Amino acid sequence: MSETEVPVLPELPQELWRAGKLELAHGARHFLQMMRAATAGLGRFLAEIESRGAKDLYGYGTTEAWFADLAGLTRGEAGDVVKRAVALNPTRALDGTEVPPFAPATAAVAAEGMIGEQRIDQILKALQQIPAKTSPEDRACTENQLANLGRDAGPSEIAKCAKQMLAWLDPDGKEPKDPEPAHPRRELTVERRKDGFWNLKGLLDDELGARTAAFIEAYSKPRPTDESGQADFRSKAERQGDAFADLLDLAIACPDQPGTNGYRTLVHVTIGLEELKTGLGTACVDFVGEMTARDARMAACDCLMLPVVLNAAGEPLDVGRLRRFVTPGQRRALNIRDGGCAFPGCHRRPKGCHAHHIHHWADGGRTDLRNLVLLCSFHHRLIHHGEWEVRMATDGLPEFIPPQYRDPLRLPRRNTLHRAAA
Repeated sequence: MSETEVPVLPELPQELWRAGKLELAHGARHFLQMMRAATAGLGRFLAEIESRGAKDLYGYGTTEAWFADLAGLTRGEAGDVVKRAVALNPTRALDGTEVPPFAPATAAVAAEGMIGEQRIDQILKALQQIPAKTSPEDRACTENQLANLGRDAGPSEIAKCAKQMLAWLDPDGKEPKDPEPAHPRRELTVERRKDGFWNLKGLLDDELGARTAAFIEAYSKPRPTDESGQADFRSKAERQGDAFADLLDLAIACPDQPGTNGYRTLVHVTIGLEELKTGLGTACVDFVGEMTARDARMAACDCLMLPVVLNAAGEPLDVGRLRRFVTPGQRRALNIRDGGCAFPGCHRRPKGCHAHHIHHWADGGRTDLRNLVLLCSFHHRLIHHGEWEVRMATDGLPEFIPPQYRDPLRLPRRNTLHRAAA
């Protein structure tokens, strides 16, 4: 067949549904072999165009660009075809001397239509890893074995054979090098949305991601049902969000925390004195958002936020008096006395708890052990927003009064879990 002739495909049977399974299999195999052989033939043309130069022949800067335009492919797709063609076929240098193909044995099997593009690329990649010191005979032997194996073998068998052959050719392997430690890749963006919520997006390297996942998993387990009788109906995402809040609380409470010295001060909350006392109305958070006065009252309890209290005329009355802060010594005493969240039935340990003012400081409550109790974030909110009450008993230990619907007699209760553990 001349170069200008178009290959004629065999005629398909009129009714394939009448064909038996062997006839279908033979037909599929026949056309597959023809397609592969035709691809190998195309490669010979592309190698010749590469030798002559696509710019001189057709005005294109590269053979890849010309073939991409001809075949309707992307530059990347066309480039893969041209690279494969140059590797399997002889080309010519600028002085006209012939350059032998990189993989002649693989080219012979490809011309028979017995090997596809993916296996060709796999063999070429293996041949590129052969050490330069290898003799031409050993290199040819390696390629022959891989090419012949590619007639019937799959990718796993070829990969295994290539690994064994490379180990035989270079038993010592490459000289080991001590890689420079990679700089950890960590990205985080925090953006406020128009509705007042915040978007948190990040990318963590493997080590930090594993540490973060371990913390989130440990702190996002469903809450055991305590004596308040409230089961944990939070979704997994909600539990993980609360675990992240616990992580921030722990970090903020660290004595070495920059700018806070271990106090739980985080952001400024501007609120009117009357709103702070009654818990009604709203407060301004860092001059960008709003929160309810009840939430501000709870947050200020353990100085999670620094209150800026205004009088009726809008004049600042108080900007975070230091005497309201729970001192490190008081915090240690609270940890020893309560052993964790003091709410009946709660297992949370001290490091995950807030120091709650039983008689709120806005109402004249003092910051001393007789007016403080450890509460986890959930039970802290329950005390502020629910019907449970907390008081200090005559023995100096906190006790909790349940709502009337839970106990008509409202008998006081205590958490005995931490003391049992002690």
